[in-house]
Amino acid sequence: MESKYKSVIEEAVAKLYERYPELDEKYGEVGRKKCYEDNIHHFNYLESASDVGESKVFSDYALWLNSVLVIRGMKSDHLIDNFNCINESLKECDIEKGEEFKLYLNEAIESIQEADRRNMPSS
Repeated sequence: MESKYKSVIEEAVAKLYERYPELDEKYGEVGRKKCYEDNIHHFNYLESASDVGESKVFSDYALWLNSVLVIRGMKSDHLIDNFNCINESLKECDIEKGEEFKLYLNEAIESIQEADRRNMPSS
């Protein structure tokens, strides 16, 4: 599976690190490798969602992952930005399920944003 999406994943990681050069300073090459591995997991879930024809499979994964990341001190924007980088890379690389994956990514982004709105403290 990894080789099938290698160019898209590499492009997405490069885009993310271009936008956030501080990631290189903070995590270095180890961080890039971990980011690449994380994106492999994203594509595994995109594939699973596609196999059953249900975007909710990916959205549920994204919501779970986001909750884990937020507990560890990250912000939802980090995952959303990563998904946006994948989306942009899918537009540049011609892969078989690209359009379907972009739809799943966008629905996951909306799910994360909606969960964040629900979890905001009332003023």
